[in-house]
This record gives sequence, structure tokens and C-alpha cells, in this order.
Amino acid sequence: MPPLTPTALAAAIESAAASHSPLRGRSVHAQILKTLTTPTTPTTLSNHLVNIYSKLDLPDSALLALRLTPHPSVVTWTSLISGASLNHRHLSALLHFSAMRRLSIQPNHFTLPCTFKSSAALRDPPAGRQLHGLSVKSGLIHDVFVGCSAFDMYCKCGCWDDARKVFDEMPVRNVATWNAYISNSVFEGRTYDAFGAFVEFRDVGGEGNSITYCAVLNGCSDCGDVLLGRQVHGVLIRSGCDRDVSIGNGLVDFYGKCGEVGSAEVVFKGMGVRNVVSWCSMIAAYEQNYEEEKACVVFMDARREGARPTDFMASSVLSACAGMAGLEVGRSVHALAVKACVDENVYVGSALVDMYGKCGNIEDCEKAFDEVPERNLITWNAMLGGYAHQGHARMALALFKEMTEGCEREVSPNYVTLVCVLSACSRAGAVEEGVKMFWSMRERYGIEPGPEHYACMVDLFGKAGMVEQAYEFIKGMPIRPTISVWGALLGACRVYGKPELGKIAASNLFEIDPKDSGNHVLLSNMFAASGRWEDATVVRKEMKDVGIKKGAGCSWISVKNVIHVFQAKDTSHERNSEIQAMLMKLRTYMKASGYIADTNFALYDLEEEEKETEVWCHSEKLALAFALISIPPGVPIRITKNLRVCGDCHSAIKCISKIVDREIIVRDNNRFHRFKDNQCSCRDYCIKSLSIRWYDSLVLVPQRLQNLASLESLKGEMDLIIALRGPSLRVHVDENINDDIDRLMELGRWEYSAKRIRFRSFYGALSQ
Repeated sequence: MPPLTPTALAAAIESAAASHSPLRGRSVHAQILKTLTTPTTPTTLSNHLVNIYSKLDLPDSALLALRLTPHPSVVTWTSLISGASLNHRHLSALLHFSAMRRLSIQPNHFTLPCTFKSSAALRDPPAGRQLHGLSVKSGLIHDVFVGCSAFDMYCKCGCWDDARKVFDEMPVRNVATWNAYISNSVFEGRTYDAFGAFVEFRDVGGEGNSITYCAVLNGCSDCGDVLLGRQVHGVLIRSGCDRDVSIGNGLVDFYGKCGEVGSAEVVFKGMGVRNVVSWCSMIAAYEQNYEEEKACVVFMDARREGARPTDFMASSVLSACAGMAGLEVGRSVHALAVKACVDENVYVGSALVDMYGKCGNIEDCEKAFDEVPERNLITWNAMLGGYAHQGHARMALALFKEMTEGCEREVSPNYVTLVCVLSACSRAGAVEEGVKMFWSMRERYGIEPGPEHYACMVDLFGKAGMVEQAYEFIKGMPIRPTISVWGALLGACRVYGKPELGKIAASNLFEIDPKDSGNHVLLSNMFAASGRWEDATVVRKEMKDVGIKKGAGCSWISVKNVIHVFQAKDTSHERNSEIQAMLMKLRTYMKASGYIADTNFALYDLEEEEKETEVWCHSEKLALAFALISIPPGVPIRITKNLRVCGDCHSAIKCISKIVDREIIVRDNNRFHRFKDNQCSCRDYCIKSLSIRWYDSLVLVPQRLQNLASLESLKGEMDLIIALRGPSLRVHVDENINDDIDRLMELGRWEYSAKRIRFRSFYGALSQ
């Protein structure tokens, strides 16, 4: 076989570089050394060797190849510098450039753009200005690529005045120059500068490419200017550029970010050719607009079309699964991410942590968190959010401490981090920890409290029964209270029976958002729970008069990949007869165990028996009955509700979890409730104040209580439910129960009945 010529060897090197194969590159290098008859490598081949080693991110080999070159030229040095810049070794690129200049080698119009790029990446304006001066002295600044690179450098370094001077002094501007102006303006948030540049570009007769139009569409979505985006879309249709797949992707992304999902669908369906970015854009559009089911359907379509899951696609679908609490679908996507080798990507890992946390599976959430090889702030926030949803304040605070103090690379918290921590404290009743965290935000972490933080604090005080303190906190706020703040106070007033303070909160809510049905319903429910039926009726009549309709409460459950939705008193399900039979069976078992329906949650003025029937028809109970006849024993039951679970359903599901020996997870619009063995993960904190009911008689079972020396053994397990006929009496349950009974009987004017007992969690003294 005759020896290869230098031209053939150079072609072999370029082929190895194109295939990104270091092994092939070294093999060709070895062949060159075997073929050569001279002790030194020809300059042409040396240039190729420096180029391949530099491009393949083998800096030591590239530098060695350059040093073995007898007379390295500007082309040799440019190969070394461009490879370092390409592989994000920007400081090395500038150092190589300095070494080249010390050898008195003049840069060319390929060298300077690489050095401008490295200066921009390092955010080093002084170095960029020196390069600019050199390009002016050498006359290369008039080259369109060098001028465009200098302009781009100033933009990325935030030197907009200098950038504009360079732009104005450029004798020739090509489409790349205009693209640099428009895209940098959009990236820095100067969207209307970008629009002005685009109009100027069109005025001088410029014809944009896909980069131009995608940059403009990004600017339109950033500022929410749908009208301008539609005008750009019209220009694209007239020019025929809308058929370009990149521009089609940009249009789908623009419409999705602006909430125009219908328009995004039209563009997506009209695309003749779709790539993986097209599918990702449509999935993201649905996910961003809370149409999670459609996002999952598009993902399935993409898989059928043979699209390989990317990190962006997987993270978007996982976010959709988190939004609809689709644990099984999320697990399937997790498996696909593992097969596609994208599960270790930090964004996919963070999405997995978020998905498992929002689906209530805290164990898998922690596993996913532990398996993320390199965590960023989003990962930590996702794990903190998972603990917050479950109300695990101690675990959230411990993780926060590890994040800020314990890990190798301390991570600085941001606005969202502290919202998650305060939310966890609120849901767990950790008042002292929450207050301490809130007041240290500004001084310790440099984060100014925002509306969400104030809302968490009001919710923290309100859930702990400190309703007056919550109101005082609101009055001392330096910013105007938002809907979330007043809503938290109104919810606390509903729970703790503070109708007058609730009316103040409601009036402020009506002023901010008079059309929100939720606030009116909450006020009406508060009046109903306190027995003020006339006031409740007035509120509901006002809603009807002004045309405010209450959103229907519903619960849903997934069984064999089918979503079954239930509303209160729903009898439309095809298995309704079986559901009603299961409910009757559960009622029988529950009554035998001492359970009594809490008719405080029947929010209409009905007879007691009718109220009991009313609360037994709540949507979460129907969903649970259906789950018990559909899901095999041993499999956890997962129910989602669009409103907050009521106190009676909470108590009923606790009791049922013990009767059927099943784990039941309920996700409402506030948090997760994990029921097992007559216990809930919220430790009944969310309904403690709803536990007391007042009857016309003292409700006790002496046979059950006679052998108890004190109530200490019952703490955390039951309440003494009393109702008194006659003057009010405070019964402190820190004494011997039998003494309490004897003391009540001695008064003579008290009646008591041994017919009913009510089991609830203990939380303190009972009073009328």
C-alpha cells in the first residue's frame, strides 16, 4: 500500500474531527508520524492536528502539537484559540492570544471574533476594549464579522452605549449584525429596543431569517404583546417563512407563553415537518397553561412518531404530571428518562423531585433528590416544596439548614426558597420557627419579604388560632395586602368562628376582586358554620344577583389509566349502585366504631338527619367508595380534590383507613393528607378547631371512661365532646375524667346521655 499524501492525511484528520472521535484523531496522528520522512510535521498538517485536538477539548495535546510546529502561523494559533473558546475555556483562549501577540503574530478576521466571544463570556469589558482597540489599529474592525463580534461583546457585557457606537460606525451590516442587536436586546430585557431595531431592519430592506423572527417572537412573549406577535406572524405568512420548522417552533412557543393555546395548536397542527423541538414546544405550551392532560397526550403522540425524549421534553412532561398529580404517568416518564439517559440531568432530576413531591410520594421524592448528581437551587426548592406540601416543618428546616450551611457548596436561598419554608411552618403549626425565619429574611439572606411571604405569615398565625394577631400583622404590613393575605385571614376566621373579623377580610377581598366566587362562598360557609343562616343566605343571594357562579367542587381518581370525576350527590357514574352499597357498608362499620358525622359541614339549614345525609354525599367520599370497589387491596388510594377537604370527610377517611386497612392519600387545594391506621400526616392540625360540637346533652360513655385514671393517656387520640344546657361551663381536661363527671352530676341541673361518643384528636381545653 503506497503512503498517504499530506492531502489525504489532512482529509482523514478532518473526518475524525467531524465524528468527534479522539481515538480516530490519535490514530491518524500516528499514521502521520509513520508516514513522514522528515523529523518535523509540515505546517499544514500541524494546523489540522492543533485544530482537531483543540476542538475535541484535548488542550494539552493541542498545545503540544502547536509547540512541535517549527513555525506556527496565525492559522495555527487561531485553531488553538477557537477550540478553547468553543469548549468554554475562555480564559485559556485569551492567554493563548496574548502568547501569540508576544511572538508578534498579527491576528486575522477569524482570530478576533473568537477572542471577543471569550471576553463576553467572562464579562470582561477591559479585555474587550483592548481587543477593540487592536482591531481598530489593524483595520479589521471594518470587517463585518469582527465588527459584529465587537458589538456582541459590548452587549453581553452590559455596555450598551459602547455597543450602539460600534453599531452606528459599522460601514456594512449583514443579517447576523441585526440578529445580534435584536437577540441581545431581548435577552437583556430591552424588548422595545429589539422591536425598534427590527422595524429599522425592515425599513432598510432587510430580510430576516429564522433567528431574527424567533428573537422577535421571544421579545413579544416576554412582554406579553400578543398583538405585535400576531403582526409578526402575518409578516411570516406573507413571506412564506412560516413554513420553516424553526419559525413554527417559535410561534408555538410564543402563543403558549402568551396563553393563546388555541393559536399554538393551530400552528402546531399546520406544521408540515416537526422536529423534537416542535413537540417540546407544544408540550410546554399546554403545561404552562394548566392543560396537563393534553400535555401528556402530546407526549404520547411524540413517542408514537418516534421522537426521542430529551431533557427538556422529560422535564416539561414531569411538570405536567406534577400539576395533575399523575403519579403513575410520572413514573412511566421517569422510566423513559432513565432509558434515554437524561435522568441525571439537573433539570430532569429537579422535575422528578417536584413531581414526586406534588404527587404526595415523599419517599420517592427524597430518593430522586438523593440521586441528583449535582443539585442547583431549583432542586433544593423542589425538595423543600415537597416537605411543605406534606407539612413537614422540621424536615424542611433541617434541609434548609443543610442547604445553606451543611453542603459542600453552600447554596444561597432565593425568594421561592423562603416561601417554601414558611409554607411548611404554616401547615405544621411551627409558629416560633416561622416567625424567626420571617424576621431573619432581610438581615441574614438579603431577601425583601414579598406578598407571598406575608400571606404565609398570616396563614401561620391563622392556622394556629392567633386570628387577632394575624389581623394586627396585616395592619402593620408595609405593602398593600393582596388577595392571598386577606384570603388567609378569612379562612382562619371561618375555621375559628370569628365572623365579625371575617366580614372585614371579606370586604377587602370583594374590593380587590369582586367577581371571585371563592371569597363569597367562604364567607357564606363561615356564617353557616356559626349558625347564622340568614347572613349565609344573604351572601348567596348577592352572588346570584351579580351573576357570580360558584365553581363546582369535585374529586377525581385514576383507575386503570381512566380519570373518574365525582361531584357532591353525584349519581351519574356507571357503577353508582355499587358505590352507594359501599357507602352504606362503610357507614355501618363506622357507626359501630363510634364515628358520628359532623353536620357542621352541611352548609344549609336542614334537619339534623338531613344534614348527616348531606355530608355523606361529598365528592371525596364518593371517590373513595369507588376506589374501594375498583382498586385491589394493598394498593394505596390516591384522590385529588379541587377544593379543601372538609373536616367531616377528613375524620371519615381517617376512620375508613383503619377499617379497610388501606393507605389513602388525598390531595386538596392546600396540602396532602396521608391517612393510615386512623391517623393523618397533618396530625389533624388543619381541622383541630373544627372538632368541638355543642349538643343539648353531655356526650360521654361512662363504661369506656371508668377505668381511665386521667386523660393523659388519651392525648393525641380523642376529644371530650360536650354540649351544655344552661349556663356556660368551662371543663378543663387536665384533671381526672371521673372527677369531671362527678362534678357535673353534682350540679343537678345538667343532663347527660350515654348514647354517643366522638373520637377526635386532643388539642387542649374545651369551652363553650
